[in-house]
Amino acid sequence: MSASVTDRPAAPTPKPSSISRLTRTPVRRHLLGALIGLVVVILVLESVGTFRQSQLTSVAYLAIAAGGLTILTGINGQLSLGHGAFMAVGAYTAALILRSQNAGWIVPLTILAAVITTSIVGIIVGVAAARLRGPYLAGATLALAVAVPGLALYFSDYLGGEQGLVVPAPTVPPILDDIMYFITGNDFSTTKFVSYTSWILLILVFFLLAGVSSSRTGRQWRAVRDDEIAAELAGIDLARARILAFVVSAACAGAAGAVLAMAARIAAPSGFTLTLSLTLLSAVVIGGLGSLTGALIGAALLTYIPPIVTNLGLDAGLTSLQSAELAPLVTGIFTVLVILFAPSGLVGTFSTWRITRKGEK
Repeated sequence: MSASVTDRPAAPTPKPSSISRLTRTPVRRHLLGALIGLVVVILVLESVGTFRQSQLTSVAYLAIAAGGLTILTGINGQLSLGHGAFMAVGAYTAALILRSQNAGWIVPLTILAAVITTSIVGIIVGVAAARLRGPYLAGATLALAVAVPGLALYFSDYLGGEQGLVVPAPTVPPILDDIMYFITGNDFSTTKFVSYTSWILLILVFFLLAGVSSSRTGRQWRAVRDDEIAAELAGIDLARARILAFVVSAACAGAAGAVLAMAARIAAPSGFTLTLSLTLLSAVVIGGLGSLTGALIGAALLTYIPPIVTNLGLDAGLTSLQSAELAPLVTGIFTVLVILFAPSGLVGTFSTWRITRKGEK
């Protein structure tokens, strides 16, 4: 007599692969992504010249600030048009520290000081912002973006006025220079040092933001964004959640501002106009609200599109002024097209398309 179906031995459960074990939890996935990102950064920075390293630094500090704005706008639902002001606070904090004669200050401590200072400002602004909604919040942060750079003019004796503060180049630690030369066989210039600093900081910030967004705090932020009444009934303190998201976002902008000051070697009001705040918001919209990967992609596109368009304009016979004016026009048109045809951003639209394609199969 043949054995019944119930008598047959169960099929052995397949053992999870090593990759599955490594990515079993969000923390492990984020850590693996950070390590892969670090390897890619080293390979790229060691294979490009000084000019490309400077461009990559711009991508990094824009992505850091855009990542913080993604948390605030994409995950918590608060619209900010003033994050350039927080970058200004971080940049001026770093400039004042690096200009001092205190030899004990090093770059990580400078960035940390910029983060702390900007977080304090973020708490003050966040308390006021927690009471505002929609266009009122956007208007308040817009006023912040316009007012903060003007403080450099009012306190010109300390902040350099319209000319700003010249930031000395950060000194490369000799031991770090020796280690990098031993590993890569290349000299560790100041530009490369700032670029490494910016990208290592980006990886660290994204690792922390990814962890927070997937934690209970991140779920509370999404709940507040989706339905305030339901979130309050669930016991979530709405004001506290909004203030915390604002502080985290402001801290990211402050860190980005510190890197910008070290990369540009100057902190001046002209570098923190309303255009910078709108650029950060455009990066988030283009990449995809709520996506850190989208923030990075948006920052990269807004860094590389203007010089590419300018060079194309020069090759087409346009004057330097016409080519320079063509770049923001093309960038604006590209942003509008993304909003029209990919309202979820590039990353969000791609994810939706991939899920739809899997469902059709």
